[in-house]
Amino acid sequence: MSEIKKVVLAYSGGLDTSVIIPWLKETYNCEVIAMCADVGQGDELAPVHDKALKSGASKVYIEDLTKEFVEDYIWPTLKAGAVYEGKYLLGTSFARPIIAKALVRIAELEGADAIAHGATGKGNDQVRFELTVKALAPHLKIIAPWRLWDIRSREDAFDYAEKHNIPIPVAKSRPYSMDRNIWHLSHEGADLENPANAPLDDVYLVTRTPEQAPDTAAYVEIGFEKGIPVAVDGEKLPAVALLEKLNALGAEHGIGITDMVENRLVGMKSRGVYENPGGAILYYAHHELELLTLDRATMHYKEQVAIRYAELVYDGMWFSPLKEALDAFVDSTQQTVTGSVRLKLYKGNIISAGSKSPYSLYHEGFVTFGRDEVYNQADAEGFINLFGLPLKVRALMMQEVNKK
Repeated sequence: MSEIKKVVLAYSGGLDTSVIIPWLKETYNCEVIAMCADVGQGDELAPVHDKALKSGASKVYIEDLTKEFVEDYIWPTLKAGAVYEGKYLLGTSFARPIIAKALVRIAELEGADAIAHGATGKGNDQVRFELTVKALAPHLKIIAPWRLWDIRSREDAFDYAEKHNIPIPVAKSRPYSMDRNIWHLSHEGADLENPANAPLDDVYLVTRTPEQAPDTAAYVEIGFEKGIPVAVDGEKLPAVALLEKLNALGAEHGIGITDMVENRLVGMKSRGVYENPGGAILYYAHHELELLTLDRATMHYKEQVAIRYAELVYDGMWFSPLKEALDAFVDSTQQTVTGSVRLKLYKGNIISAGSKSPYSLYHEGFVTFGRDEVYNQADAEGFINLFGLPLKVRALMMQEVNKK
């Protein structure tokens, strides 16, 4: 890649991307432009601009993508009900395509030859970044230093940083690999690499542990329009403000801690701890409203779609034809997912406290145990006879066979 003269780096200000800037310059004798995506990671962004320049970047872009991230990446995944392997709410997974999309835009604006990222050769993020680039700008070259350099561990990266006088944001005393955005905070590495170890309480930086949560429950009501959350306790809120409010409420009550061993796309299992307070509340509430408003056949088929949708997002296939087709299906199912859901939050638990919708399919007249004038219970006999006919025919056949 000796022809590379200008590279746009996905820069977070963390350990890996901090050492990548000087490594790229040494290796390719190229200009390095740092692009930091603001996806709601908060105070982490404050020192990023100056840190990138001190590390050797010629220019720094800080792109505010938070609103787009929530509305165009989080909400579609929420509407799909997509959860990876039953636990992971995909916080890192769907952040990568929006970051890679911004990388492509800056690379084209700057006339860059390549993009670079700090994902390791063992992880999923390398796939997510690179598939997005291939889908949006196949002409750009991709540099993945973790697959090329001699650095083999975070300890090696610390040593490289110290040798090159690169300011680093973490210390060896807190060696976790973390990824934060407005949706979640993830933790991997160190003592968490042994699945037998319970997470230490000081791992959590967003959410209280259930033991630390208040002894009094909180109630919250979330309003939805066509599957999209639009209000909290009757107050209409824009997407970012709504999520921030639920994050704060959920974190106070110990909501949204997930500890899981997951199957990475690259073939190995990994252990991660996720803090996802607002996301946990929204997923629970959205599912409750779907239970009220979707018919049985659609609901059950959508549950199958949700599994495949989650796999696509996890695997980095955000800009794929199948994902686009599934989005169309999901949007169709959400036309009646309008209403409100009330929840009780108590020491890490989310408990249903009522839901309502103008499109509710719940009909008390049909389901009541009391006297009704709309349901003829005698009809059930004919239904069961026809529904069970294949079973009866097979049983009769087996009886005849066994006589011989």
